[in-house]
Amino acid sequence: MRLPFTLLIDPVPADSLQQDFADTFREMDSSAPALRVGELSTQRGDGVFETLAVVNGHPQEVEPHISRLRNSARICDLPVPNADQWRAAIAYVVSRVPQRGEIALKFVLSRGVEHGPAPTAWLHAAAAADFSIVRANGVRVITLDRGYPRGVAERAPWLLMGAKTLSYAVNMAAIREAHRRDADDTIFLTTDGFVMEGPTSSVVLRIGGEYVTPAPSGAILHGTTQQSMFDYLRAQGASVGYRDVTVEELRQADAAWLVSSVRLAVSVVALDGAAFAADQALTDALNTYLLARTA
Repeated sequence: MRLPFTLLIDPVPADSLQQDFADTFREMDSSAPALRVGELSTQRGDGVFETLAVVNGHPQEVEPHISRLRNSARICDLPVPNADQWRAAIAYVVSRVPQRGEIALKFVLSRGVEHGPAPTAWLHAAAAADFSIVRANGVRVITLDRGYPRGVAERAPWLLMGAKTLSYAVNMAAIREAHRRDADDTIFLTTDGFVMEGPTSSVVLRIGGEYVTPAPSGAILHGTTQQSMFDYLRAQGASVGYRDVTVEELRQADAAWLVSSVRLAVSVVALDGAAFAADQALTDALNTYLLARTA
């Protein structure tokens, strides 16, 4: 019952018939050295990851996160994770961390050491940051050119844009640029003016009564929490959809949200320095729903 908590995994093949994975897990002191100098995750960002929320002992969106990790591994030519092993690893960690409060659980699959015999994998659980203020007050957002036209991921799959890789230097630089412009976060645009996603979030807009998000593609990840948000909205009788969204539609939208696994749903309250309409009542209802999930 302690945080942070780190678990190393000895990955087994995706098609392994193994059912008991206890001998593939090793708890680590989170402050102790764990990676070798030649580890490619640190040298090149050569690996993939996911971060899910654990709320009051309940891991959220386990299956979508594992599915996305496996897809990222395929795109990056990494050994595809054994889904049963990763489910067991998540359950192992959850059983050993506090059962109250919000926890961020990050799991990583790296190519390992160059020319090494096997990939490296681990899970790390830490107390989630306190996002209560931004959930209540919203975020100021700027738009930034991602540097690619729409469709580039399909034309150039070696760019790995559809994978959630450890190479997050550009994403973090975009957030720093937002801070330099007196904003909190960023929405990426293609060079030809289409909305993509945030550096660490999905974008959802309300346009004419319909809730829309940019269609998942080789360049836009299918957001796990965005899918849960759409489940809630459908249950309320709202219309939801996936499609291309232009920057003009973003600027004229009735409301907009950035949605992610640990921060959950936050309203956009300013866009490129101009005030933006926000629906805080719906944001509050969304986060109440998201925090109450047990799976």
